[in-house]
Amino acid sequence: MNARTLSPLDRLLAGLERALETVAGSPEAGRASPAEAFDESDMDDAERRHAAGLMRINHTGEVCAQALYDGQAALARSEENREHLEHAASEETDHLAWCAERLKELDSRPSLLNPLWYAGSYVIGAAAALAGDPVSLGFVVETERQVEAHLEEHLDKLPPQDERSRAILTQMQADEVRHAHEAKLRGGIDLPFPIPGLMHLSSMVMKAVAYRV
Repeated sequence: MNARTLSPLDRLLAGLERALETVAGSPEAGRASPAEAFDESDMDDAERRHAAGLMRINHTGEVCAQALYDGQAALARSEENREHLEHAASEETDHLAWCAERLKELDSRPSLLNPLWYAGSYVIGAAAALAGDPVSLGFVVETERQVEAHLEEHLDKLPPQDERSRAILTQMQADEVRHAHEAKLRGGIDLPFPIPGLMHLSSMVMKAVAYRV
């Protein structure tokens, strides 16, 4: 039995469903959370608030990653690259679910601005795809490099005893490194000045806001 080819309307409806699930639903991870290997640690109120703020940033980052991949996949030039982006997005869904679960454990919540973050990131991802697959894949490479760096920063900033959050971020970092490597192998180009700098600036704004809101 042949698989049905999705029409543009089918893709639009599927994209809307993914958007709602990302910003308002409870996405399910395909892999067990790395946090399951560790018991909850004793933290005082200030440490829990700080850990929650960092995990809220990372949850918002995964909302943005999901939107970027969705926007890029929707307008990818080749079916092969579309499938690659959709597979990477499925792993970002794992990250999203792990961060959401950890926020609940820390008695906190996701960023209230996640719908805004998603919409803006989707537009950026779609624009990158319109520029062609090499640019789109280059955008993946640069995004994942920057995410890898900020995860390293958060691993340093977490309360030392918060092993559950640390395990999640460590696995996320490994996945992001692999996504960047795979996108580079598929022909991702180095983005020209000043795009990497603008991406870094926008991520700094997101982190400052999402930590609190």
